[in-house]
Amino acid sequence: MGFLDKAKAAAEQAATKAKETAGDMQTKRELGQCYVDLGRATFRLVEAGEVSSPTLDPLVEKIRSLEAQLDEGEAEGEPVAATASSDTTDSDAST
Repeated sequence: MGFLDKAKAAAEQAATKAKETAGDMQTKRELGQCYVDLGRATFRLVEAGEVSSPTLDPLVEKIRSLEAQLDEGEAEGEPVAATASSDTTDSDAST
């Protein structure tokens, strides 16, 4: 096997590895988005009184506190990029 053959084989191997890594990264992003969607859905269920759990209580209180801080900032005229309660995803629209 000549030098060029070895270089070509190494390049093909690197390309294959890059594709696998890109696929893994996409899967990780999708998984992360699923966790976000699950969290939003869970928060809505807690707020509606349909779900209750001592494990969720501190997280729910933290979200409420952060939303209150954002609401105060909006009332004082501070610019706010987005709030957790107003964020929607494509998956929200499809469910």
